[in-house]
Amino acid sequence: MTSSKQILVVDDERDLAELLVYNLKRAGYDVVTAFNGRAALEAIGGRVPDLILLDVMLPELSGTEVASRVRSNPQTANVPIIMLTAKGEEVDQIVGLTVGADDYIPKPFSMKVLLARIEAVLRRSERAAQPGGTLLMGGLRISPETHEVTVHNEPIKLTLTEFRLLASLVQAGGKVLNRQMLMARAMGAGVTVTERTIDVHMTAIRKKLGECSGIIKTVRGVGYRATPEDAPDDESSGTP
Repeated sequence: MTSSKQILVVDDERDLAELLVYNLKRAGYDVVTAFNGRAALEAIGGRVPDLILLDVMLPELSGTEVASRVRSNPQTANVPIIMLTAKGEEVDQIVGLTVGADDYIPKPFSMKVLLARIEAVLRRSERAAQPGGTLLMGGLRISPETHEVTVHNEPIKLTLTEFRLLASLVQAGGKVLNRQMLMARAMGAGVTVTERTIDVHMTAIRKKLGECSGIIKTVRGVGYRATPEDAPDDESSGTP
């Protein structure tokens, strides 16, 4: 893949960072490095990258704190984040996703797999920015063209993956989408995540939707659907 996109690599393991820089540059990316959390935020303040590769265990500020600050800043809220960590437990993945990571790769990892995941996340980011018709459901308004979501005319901030999941549900027009369908639509083919990952994203989306959280229905044992809040909900539950 040839690309002029810039990737910020944030990892205090300098040998690994150098290896990442070498392979990313070979793949055609512009690469910037930071070796601690504060340096990462300074780099982002200088130029907003197209994607951040972010280690969880960092000096000064943790990766989760960096991700949280990136997501809370309107200028960087939609930047894709892939978290890297030596931890492989599901609970650590859930923490990373909860603070707004779009993907999560435990160390050690294959460079080929990492490059494929980067391409997949960047493709999702580009698709999310494509023009498209405004999606409406109750007090919810989704603009695929501007990547904006409002609830009763109040803007809310969603991560790229959350945006793709919510838009997919609303576009389905009340049809049930199982977790595998949602994974494919929001994360692309070939990306492997647990079903619990989708549930964590849905919990985060509901929380952000506030008064419109009832739009998302959980269909027990199947998946999710989006319907107006006053629609019958005989087979569904409001929680994962």
